[in-house]
Amino acid sequence: MEFLIGFEGKDFVFLASDTSAARSIVMFKQDQDKMTPLGKNTMMAMCGEAGDVSQFSEYIQKNLQLYKIRNGYELSTKGMMNFTRKALAEALRKNPYHVHTLMAGCDSTDGCSLYYLDYLSSSVKVPFAAHGYGAYFVLSLLDRWHKPDLTKDEAMILLKKCMAELKKRFIVTLPAMMVRIVDKNGIHTMPPLLEKDYVTMDTVQDGEPDRSIVRPLIL
Repeated sequence: MEFLIGFEGKDFVFLASDTSAARSIVMFKQDQDKMTPLGKNTMMAMCGEAGDVSQFSEYIQKNLQLYKIRNGYELSTKGMMNFTRKALAEALRKNPYHVHTLMAGCDSTDGCSLYYLDYLSSSVKVPFAAHGYGAYFVLSLLDRWHKPDLTKDEAMILLKKCMAELKKRFIVTLPAMMVRIVDKNGIHTMPPLLEKDYVTMDTVQDGEPDRSIVRPLIL
């Protein structure tokens, strides 16, 4: 019941992941960080089988650090994505990792980019993406409200809008969302988005929608 979401904005990439660590009907903790820094301007969010996520994310992170030490420079975001995809593909027919990944980064050459990877080692560059059951509910919202020149404030409003829809429609309540923004200046950790802060999309008095929520995102 995990959930990852990411989308590109104006000169940044916005990443968020739920903070729950659970199995079956048991909740182990509600402050799990599911994101891993891969470089100064590159971040990876990963969900899936807990053991695979822990082992594979550390494997990717340490090998990319080793590459930097040996060569004196970091791979680009696309290069890191290709390395991750190759590792997934090589393990696919041996001992596959059941992990789903969103990778975000900003380069001086390619700009800011977001990549979607699944456990079958499929990968694609996308303007927005989501993993987990929550993706069934929010992809239509992202398709409607996302735009390439989103500001950081508008990106947070869009996340709140998506989480409000999950709170209303999804059978599982996600306690909080860890939020990070990746831009040319590095990785920035934002305050967690708590359940009480999810924006409700119910209509206000007289049946009019809350214009303060939707106006900044109208295309």
